[in-house]
Amino acid sequence: MRAIQVSEHGGPEVLRYVEVADPQAGPGQLLVRTEAIGINFIDTYIRTGRYPQAVPYVPGSEGTGVILAVGADVTDFSVGDRVAWAAGPGSYAEQVIVPAAVAIPVPEGVSPEVAASALLQGMTAHYLIESIYKPAPGEAVLVHAGAGGVGLILTQLLAGRGIRVITTVSTDDKEKLSREAGAAEVLRYEDDIAARVRELTGGVGVAAVYDGVGASTFEASLASLRVRGMLALFGGASGPVPEFDLQRLAGAGSLFVTRPTLVHYTRDRAELLWRAGDILNAIADGSLRIRIGATYPLAEAERAHRDLEGRKTTGSIVLLP
Repeated sequence: MRAIQVSEHGGPEVLRYVEVADPQAGPGQLLVRTEAIGINFIDTYIRTGRYPQAVPYVPGSEGTGVILAVGADVTDFSVGDRVAWAAGPGSYAEQVIVPAAVAIPVPEGVSPEVAASALLQGMTAHYLIESIYKPAPGEAVLVHAGAGGVGLILTQLLAGRGIRVITTVSTDDKEKLSREAGAAEVLRYEDDIAARVRELTGGVGVAAVYDGVGASTFEASLASLRVRGMLALFGGASGPVPEFDLQRLAGAGSLFVTRPTLVHYTRDRAELLWRAGDILNAIADGSLRIRIGATYPLAEAERAHRDLEGRKTTGSIVLLP
């Protein structure tokens, strides 16, 4: 079969389209023919070596497809079932071995492109607003990268609950997308973000900031919070945050800061099914829309990574084998 392989850490050019051996399902595993493959910023962190990963490897962890074979001890799935996953290593490939424990049934009416890109970003949004900080109706929050995949999902879910959502974006087109998702106010990164947030909240600040950008927004995020506000730093698209003196949190209003990851918020099958089910059911009933900003042939994964890192994309982007 064909797959993308990384033999050395580096830029997008290390993503090479090659032929590899066909995988075989072992005990507790599913062999899946991929229909669509999700691309996420974490894939770029691993590719560059920011997150350790032995080489060579096939990148990606998210996708959807049809089961070709089931391994021993698998009882919940059958050949021909459509499944999606957000924790299936080696997903940039025509066939993928997916642990049955992380596979999610795909409801009728959810397209492969949507199913392949909804889980990681959708469950991230879910844990941020269900388990990190659950805003009450009428509260104000700040969402960075409001036109990105997680940002658009967060904004829809929050606005649907009566939360006042303030977002940041980089262009007019992205502002339009953010407002369509339900943002009440949209700021630009070149603004004095904290000052504008204070102005928009009568000097109080927001209850929470959901920050997947990292280094370039961290200080503004802290300065935008109200007393006892929560900063959820769930990514670092602009780079990692420098070392930080925790004592500053006291003087800024007894603030909270957390650096969560999805793996710790899907610790068992029940929690995984809860989060994935909420997201996929919301998509199926039309209350949540996943924007597919672009699709790329699997062979053009390098171009997809360049566009993602160059902030040329909106919503989710998907590889098609």
